[in-house]
Amino acid sequence: MATRVTPVIALLLAMATPASAQSDAPADRGPVPPAVRMQDAAGQLTVRVVRIAEPIVADGRLDDPIYSEVPAIDGFVQQLPDEGAAATEPTEVWILFDDRNVYLAARCWDSHPERMVTNEMTRDARNMWSNASLAVVFDTFHDGRNGINFLSNPLGGLFDSLVTDERNVNIDWNTVWDAKASVFDQGWIVEMVIPFKSLRYQPGGAQTWGINIARHVQWKNETSYLSGVPASLGRRGILQVSSSATLVGIEPPTTSRNLELKPYAISGALTDLDSAPATENDVTGEVGFDLKYGLTRSLITDFTVNTDFAQVEADEQQINLTRFSLFFPEKREFFLEGQGIFAFGNPEGAARRRNARPSDAPVLFFSRRIGLEGGEEVPIIAGGRVAGRAGAYSIGLLNIQTGDSESGDTLPTNFSVVRLKRDLLRRSTIGVIYTRRSLLPDGPGVNQAYGADANFRFYENLSLTGYFARTETPDLTGGDSSYRGRFAYTGDRYGVEVDHLTVDEDFNPEIGFVRRDDFRRNFAQLRFSPRPRSVPWLRRIIHQGSFDYITDTTGVLETSEGKLRFELELENSDKWHVEYTDSFEGLQEEFEIVDGIVLPPGGYAFRDVRTEYEIGAQRRVSGRVSLLHGSFFNGTRTEVAYQGRVVVTPRFAVEPRIAVNDVELLEGLFTTTLLGARTNFTVSPRMFLAALLQYNSTNEVFDTNIRFRWEYLPGSDLFVVYSSGRDTGVEGFPRLQNRSFVIKLTRLLRF
Repeated sequence: MATRVTPVIALLLAMATPASAQSDAPADRGPVPPAVRMQDAAGQLTVRVVRIAEPIVADGRLDDPIYSEVPAIDGFVQQLPDEGAAATEPTEVWILFDDRNVYLAARCWDSHPERMVTNEMTRDARNMWSNASLAVVFDTFHDGRNGINFLSNPLGGLFDSLVTDERNVNIDWNTVWDAKASVFDQGWIVEMVIPFKSLRYQPGGAQTWGINIARHVQWKNETSYLSGVPASLGRRGILQVSSSATLVGIEPPTTSRNLELKPYAISGALTDLDSAPATENDVTGEVGFDLKYGLTRSLITDFTVNTDFAQVEADEQQINLTRFSLFFPEKREFFLEGQGIFAFGNPEGAARRRNARPSDAPVLFFSRRIGLEGGEEVPIIAGGRVAGRAGAYSIGLLNIQTGDSESGDTLPTNFSVVRLKRDLLRRSTIGVIYTRRSLLPDGPGVNQAYGADANFRFYENLSLTGYFARTETPDLTGGDSSYRGRFAYTGDRYGVEVDHLTVDEDFNPEIGFVRRDDFRRNFAQLRFSPRPRSVPWLRRIIHQGSFDYITDTTGVLETSEGKLRFELELENSDKWHVEYTDSFEGLQEEFEIVDGIVLPPGGYAFRDVRTEYEIGAQRRVSGRVSLLHGSFFNGTRTEVAYQGRVVVTPRFAVEPRIAVNDVELLEGLFTTTLLGARTNFTVSPRMFLAALLQYNSTNEVFDTNIRFRWEYLPGSDLFVVYSSGRDTGVEGFPRLQNRSFVIKLTRLLRF
């Protein structure tokens, strides 16, 4: 293995100086004091941050003297609905810093403040993007690729995320910062306080960063930016770090230690009536800790001992009527920072639209394979990770040691990952990855995977991406490689995508995820999406067609899928679409679609029509209502679904979810039902109570997950979690299968 990977690494190390602008943009270039904003003839915006002697008292009121002494930064331009035009609702911004913090304050004027949408204050709730909001992204390396994003709204809600390569966004990542907001008779005000310790940046004194600020006015469905962003990106415009303005005058501290210790203590009562032997109200207690140390301000090492993830919310149930595995995202805190660095060979990432066909591209490193095996938790004894940047390189190193599972089915195992990426040109990267699992799930033997990938981006919307990867697994002697090539043009009016993907029969990354194997996929998609000016209530029309053609590696057709889609985006943020699908599935062996109903081998052609209406988030009742009907294998299928949100008060909301599939096949009839409701009661942006109730008829399980979280100090939490699972396939009241009640306390210590 080493001889195959080493030449690639050597090639990377030999390449030219990084394309980062950090070294060639003098920190003193920009507006001459007292000016804080300057725009050159080419339209490039430069803003100046101002050093202050005394810390800002963040109260959302702008009553500190500095706000009258330093001019505000304004001149926001629309992204939507009228790209490049001046924002219709003015925004004034101040960017300040001292020896400890960066401060961003804004006065957001609003011509109709009574119409402002302010119905979410739960920490990290995605619905905040559909409120009146202000978001800032800092490109602290000034590389036009990566950033740290902070968002708040008129309720003082907190939302943070990491942006990697302008494409991958990690919204589950959290850091320490604060925001205070208030509403006045002509709009709202927000003050953000972001410690330098919560940021990653180059070593040294005076620096040049990138910055962009987004303002969203939901009642108008208008989004504006400090530095213009293409309309084609929609809500993902904040990820376009290369469109940022230049921020000059910032002087991060050079002598502060970057050390964090986060111990925890946990106690709970656990019941598992399906285990052998059964346990009931088994009282447990554990302690452990996470340690974070900055090798540099941009390269961070993490250690974890006796790691526990009891506070993580349960996965959302899914109905699966395909013969392939489902994918559930990572939510555990230790694996979140630097997650984008480890991403490999899947360029569409989180950008895939809702209800799109699941990606067949394998994931070479999928952290949920560590600490979980066959749905059972496996204890993590200890682990370490290094993630961050060194010049033009992004580096990710991971080593985790797990122990025995409670059932004894899983033995102690070591997991190792090495990831290295090199910046090229202005927005492109090449990289390599290596993963190793010391013990296979079903017996002795070592599994290894390695590969190289390249992502080239040109102009605003053109990209070329690809990878080649191989695996080595004992007793698998067939084809063990996978490769991909993808071309995409993602303009606002036109879109083109062409993709080829091959996965061999024995391609087996044991620390990864492979949805299907032994196939070749060819995919093409065309889009035409004009924005008509003559219809005042209509923002955009989307015409889209695609064709997916999948064979096994010998050329036998397995799946084909043609789609035609027509969509309307309305000015009030509602959307409606209708989609026609013509499918073929070739079954080489029997397929048990649900318990007791088996489809015989053969070729099946079927067609369906799906329509969906999305209700804008400014309404008290919002969400998506959909209907699907058509042929399905050798019968018919009808699906009715709703997933939405009901706002009772800004502190209390219910998010119901229902999906019912009625299927009639020659082999039998069945109905699947998925019911769920997430209920959130928010006491403050740092304290909430949430309940997730779910029923899935396919596995006859009713799940309950109730979580109380109180961030009693920034970065320090108290969690109280109750979870249970009940078997609904028995007569009478659903039988208890498992139950847990856990209290977990963490304390963040920063040095």
